[in-house]
Amino acid sequence: MDKLWPDLAGRLRVTAGGREHVLPLRVYFEDTDFSGLVYHASYVRWCERGRSDFLRLIGNDHKALLQGADGREPAAFVVRRMALEYLKPARIDDVLEVTTRVKELGAATLTLDQQIRRGDVVLFEAVVTVVLVSQSGRVLRLSRALREAMDR
Repeated sequence: MDKLWPDLAGRLRVTAGGREHVLPLRVYFEDTDFSGLVYHASYVRWCERGRSDFLRLIGNDHKALLQGADGREPAAFVVRRMALEYLKPARIDDVLEVTTRVKELGAATLTLDQQIRRGDVVLFEAVVTVVLVSQSGRVLRLSRALREAMDR
């Protein structure tokens, strides 16, 4: 399926500020509230998609992580902290981009800077910290392979 739709997960690109992931999206009626503006939770949902696809494109296999591949305990990334800034509204049919960059890498945590833009206009900003947690609830260290993929 990925071969038929190569941009389904967005793309990685290198900018003057470093490497980032870009996920294009369109605002649909379901994303808006009664006023016709994008509902606040839609921005959070879009950032989740951006984070997931960023991790996927740098080599993190979500299914393998959940199944405990490589002899590790089954695990997943969970959100620990979010700081959100709603700057300008988006409206139905807007074409937006979710950008995701690594801000900080800890032993078991990953902090990401995310923005949602309409062209050059920043509509929303988020700083999100995720933690790798086993199914039993234990915090796990990030793998060397994942660290190296983020450093590239």
